[in-house]
Formats: sequence, C-alpha cells, structure tokens
Amino acid sequence: MLKRRKSKIETFACPLKSCMNLLGGAWTPNILWYLKINPRRFSELKDDIEGISAKVLTQRLKELVASGLVVRTVVSTSPPSVEYGLTEFGCELLPAIEAIAEVGYRLQERGIRL
Repeated sequence: MLKRRKSKIETFACPLKSCMNLLGGAWTPNILWYLKINPRRFSELKDDIEGISAKVLTQRLKELVASGLVVRTVVSTSPPSVEYGLTEFGCELLPAIEAIAEVGYRLQERGIRL
C-alpha cells in the first residue's frame, strides 16, 4: 500500500486559497475587469456585465468594498451619483484576471465556448 503524502504547503497559508477567496465569488472577476480602465457608475457596470441582476451587483460591490478591492465614491452632481473604482489592492489582482482572460481568448479561437 502506498503511503499517503502530505503537501508541504500549510492549508491555512495556501496562497492560492487566499487569492481565490477574493476572486472566486460569482461575477467578481467580471466586475474587476470592467473597473480596470476607469471608475464606473452602477448603471454602467450593470450594462457592461450581461446577465447580472441589480441585486447581485449590489451585493458583490458591497463585498468588494468591504474587502478593500473597490472604493465607492459619492460624486457631487445633481442628483448625486456613486462611482466604483479599483483600489491599489484591487489593481494587484488584475494580472491574474488578465491571464485568465488570455486563456479565454485562446479557447474562443479554438472554438471552445462553455
């Protein structure tokens, strides 16, 4: 019988788990993707992300603000509006999201659409 091998990476310190806890939520990568160029208003994000409901977008934005990835800014217009933008911490995740998008482009080129 083969002896079971343990991973040398401690479960609590697994860097992949830490990153995926931030990125793994439904719609989270999409929201960060559309905020990468410039801040967006709620309605703009809703239009950008096909298929997301207003309720889910609101919930995800609150989570992203609470985790420090997104900043919520009230713009003094008449009527007042709110913009969402990436924090410096949120920008640190962009290379990972862009790498995933690159694989997605290659899959599409091969005709693989899931």
